[in-house]
Amino acid sequence: QVQLVESGGGLVQAGASLRLSCDASGRTFTTYGMGWFRQPPGKEREFVAAINWSGGSTYYADSVKDRFTISRNNAKKTVYLQMNSLKPEDTGVYYCAGGPRWDYGHYDDRDRYDYWGQGTQLTVSS
Repeated sequence: QVQLVESGGGLVQAGASLRLSCDASGRTFTTYGMGWFRQPPGKEREFVAAINWSGGSTYYADSVKDRFTISRNNAKKTVYLQMNSLKPEDTGVYYCAGGPRWDYGHYDDRDRYDYWGQGTQLTVSS
């Protein structure tokens, strides 16, 4: 079993930078691909970024490409999401997720993620 706890959200102005963290428990964390999803107000949860078990492969939604960077530190059991040049449309609840069914062909599929954090709120004001 893996438990995920996100932190780092808040209220920022457009153009600002922020880093989200996702702390994991459980020995098998280092073998899982991980991802970040977000849920904008009144919308469905959407894919943001994903990373394979080693950190050697990363994937991004087109809307955040070149602005966000996902990374992980397996020794610390932590996944990060560095967010730069934030826009009001980045507002939402950000969730960390992972699990053994992650694979390279379905990294953006919510149903492939078995473990989810409780989410952290990001609000970007214009």
